[in-house]
Amino acid sequence: MLDHLTKAASALALAAALAPAAALAQEYNRHTFKVSNGAAEDHPVSAGVDAMSECLEAASDGSMKLRGFYNGQLGDDAEATQSVRSGSIEMVVTGAAAIGGIEPAMSALELPFLFTSDWEVDGIMTGPYFDHLAEKMPQHGLILLSIWENGFRNTTNSKHAIDSIEGFKGLNFRVMQNPVFIDTFRRLGANPVPMAFGEVFTALETGAVDGQENPIPLIQATKFYEVQKYLTLTRHAYSPTPVLMSKSVWDELNADEQTLVRDCATYAREPQIERSREVANAALEELRAEGMEISELPMAEFEKLLAVVEPVYEANMESVGKENFDLLMSELNKLRATGD
Repeated sequence: MLDHLTKAASALALAAALAPAAALAQEYNRHTFKVSNGAAEDHPVSAGVDAMSECLEAASDGSMKLRGFYNGQLGDDAEATQSVRSGSIEMVVTGAAAIGGIEPAMSALELPFLFTSDWEVDGIMTGPYFDHLAEKMPQHGLILLSIWENGFRNTTNSKHAIDSIEGFKGLNFRVMQNPVFIDTFRRLGANPVPMAFGEVFTALETGAVDGQENPIPLIQATKFYEVQKYLTLTRHAYSPTPVLMSKSVWDELNADEQTLVRDCATYAREPQIERSREVANAALEELRAEGMEISELPMAEFEKLLAVVEPVYEANMESVGKENFDLLMSELNKLRATGD
């Protein structure tokens, strides 16, 4: 986690920047917002929760803060998201898959091999496509505050190292309850098994499924190395982490409180992303030290894989929405035209 003093200083700096507006506004009321997340407390998402909470507390003179709940204590991603929509939980930091069934524009972000770099990811998650998503969320009872990061996803399994596309065939892979992921792994020749995240470790331990796919920090934080031997660095999809507030809760905040909540969620993205990318590198070495065999597909096999999953785009265009896809690709192409 980022050094506590550094985070506190950053939060205080933001609070100072917001102070002139705050001084003219009505007094902040007391709020402690419950925030649900399915990952373990040492997962990088906690760096964002902590930074956002410190920002709120510093700028509101202690009146506003967050209280994080981890490991699915308030329900898995789908359950917690529904609770946020109903207003029984104030906030959720969730996988985009939990939102894709509610708002198709979110599913577009998880198409296979969409992003080629962190730079592309950052441009999309903070640019016009983010604004496009944010405009759609209130109709679903949600307010999109920011998009943090779970990271690029990779595959693990307990059967054998995957050094060719044929290595996926016949393996039972847990995937998120998301049609894009189901279609992707089916086309790879695996048997996709949709399952809530909280059930995955036990399913791997008992052999109900052979493998799963997740970002490296989550693989390490959840100790999947205890029940999985092989890790293949496929980077087959990017997993964004939307930060969402209940619209009913949002509507009860005054304008200055709303501005502060949004500003602090935006501010917290940087330390959360920084932590996520630091942890990804460290977690890879820890997984290797725990005995996992780590491999990458040869370039020739990787190119075959790209060709195999290409039909996923066409097959899921209706569910993703062509308007959403076209806007996303337009923004990506603009980024690529400017160069890194």
